[in-house]
Amino acid sequence: MISYITGTIRSLTREPGRAVVIAGGVGYEISLPTYVYQSLANDGIGEGSQVELEIYYHVTERQPKPMLVGFRHPSEKRFFEQLIQVEGIGPAKAASALVFPVSTIATAIENEDLGSLQRLPGIGSRAAQKIVATLRGKVAATALLVDAGISEQGQTPPPSDARSEAIEALVTLGYRPTEAQDKVDAVLRQTPEAADDLQDLMREVFKAQVSQD
Repeated sequence: MISYITGTIRSLTREPGRAVVIAGGVGYEISLPTYVYQSLANDGIGEGSQVELEIYYHVTERQPKPMLVGFRHPSEKRFFEQLIQVEGIGPAKAASALVFPVSTIATAIENEDLGSLQRLPGIGSRAAQKIVATLRGKVAATALLVDAGISEQGQTPPPSDARSEAIEALVTLGYRPTEAQDKVDAVLRQTPEAADDLQDLMREVFKAQVSQD
């Protein structure tokens, strides 16, 4: 079983999120959740770069072709492993759903924020309810994490442009670019202090959406 890979990125695509990493002369095709891909891009990691990835390895009798899902931090992998324990959510659906930092999603679970969970690709009302029922109370520690650039002290530099990243994340969820921009700017007018933190900004966007619904 493969649990960790370090090597050189041969190819990297966003849609679908996928990397081919050369390690020991072998090319490994690795699925990347949207948030993981964006994290790599934000750090300037692309084709020809060295990369280290935590790997979730999945193979079954019904799916004999191995599926490798890559993460930058053990916390992301642990949350993924918890998420796939939810009935009806397999590795492929879970990987596609991770468009935000795991702490943001875990916070929505702990707060029973079904509206935010339903914004995740492939997660409808029923799935959101199952996620909360299965994981609430089990992901509180994850909700407290800062995911991008985790260090031994748990510190992270502020994102270079939280507004742009938030707009891009909403577009990934299916919003029109102008609609995404309007939602983010509306939140920034009401909560300007969220401008320096992507996670705070996204939480405020979700809160505003829930109040409108």
